[in-house]
Amino acid sequence: MKNNSITPGFLILIGMVLAAAFVRLIPHPPNFAPIAAMALFGGAYFTKKWAAFLVPLAALFITDLIIGFHGTMWAVYLSFVLIVVIGTVMIKKKKVSNIFLASVSASVLFFVISNFGVWLTGPYYSKDIAGFATCYTAAIPFFHYTLLGDLFFVTLIFGAYELIRGRFPQLAESKI
Repeated sequence: MKNNSITPGFLILIGMVLAAAFVRLIPHPPNFAPIAAMALFGGAYFTKKWAAFLVPLAALFITDLIIGFHGTMWAVYLSFVLIVVIGTVMIKKKKVSNIFLASVSASVLFFVISNFGVWLTGPYYSKDIAGFATCYTAAIPFFHYTLLGDLFFVTLIFGAYELIRGRFPQLAESKI
């Protein structure tokens, strides 16, 4: 019995997500990483919803096993899952404007959720409005790295996949 889930296109998608994940292991500026790109790409291209979530989450988890975990991982993974949802909703049509808007939305979402996690569970900021404001203010210098990294890696992974699909048209017709 043939398993229709394991097509060449499906393997290429998995390979691209894994390659993006392992880029996290290369030294880079803070928050300039392909996390959002992996999530958006998974949401946009995997037609099977289980794969859209599982493949990027597994790739993130594998690299986190190497990099290490911290107390606000729940916020990182929550934002990651929501970014996959953004990919499934906002990038139904692979237009540059949709991909750009989804990428910026992912950056903002990650900023809001991850810094809320730092404020809520970390010992660094008081648990009042002043501590909340101080936490987000302290995070602003890192946001441009997040935004630039997301735009760079989204352009790279989406562009590379579209180039591959252009070179191998049979991938464009397959359901993955």
